Amino acid sequence: MDHETPHTAEHRHTEPQPVGSPEGAPLSLTEVAVEKVKEVLAREGLPQGGLRVAVTGGGCSGFQYQLSLDGSARDDDTVIEQDGVKLFVDPISQQYVHGTVLDYVSGLHGAGFKFVNPNATRTCGCGSSFSA
Repeated sequence: MDHETPHTAEHRHTEPQPVGSPEGAPLSLTEVAVEKVKEVLAREGLPQGGLRVAVTGGGCSGFQYQLSLDGSARDDDTVIEQDGVKLFVDPISQQYVHGTVLDYVSGLHGAGFKFVNPNATRTCGCGSSFSA
């Protein structure tokens, strides 16, 4: 999925910064992630839909992230709106992603969404698995 690139003079690592996220939101997006989600929703014909963020058991470290597009929120979802993008998070997943920043990164090994999760005690090299 995504891999860290070496730190060089041309590529300096900085922590992703959420933009326009509501105060106290359990999950936020960087500006690049907002634009990518808008692009994907438009391409898939879901301009009023949103990005579902879920955590499930499995992966190399115990939990794994799942992203999918959804036309609308479910009754028990927390809906986070940020810069015109809706994020849908179920109650179980919310406890694991609270405070997480979702970024979109491009590198030598491809491009994809990257989770920066302060609750993760251990992550896997694949970038989509963690322990809490």
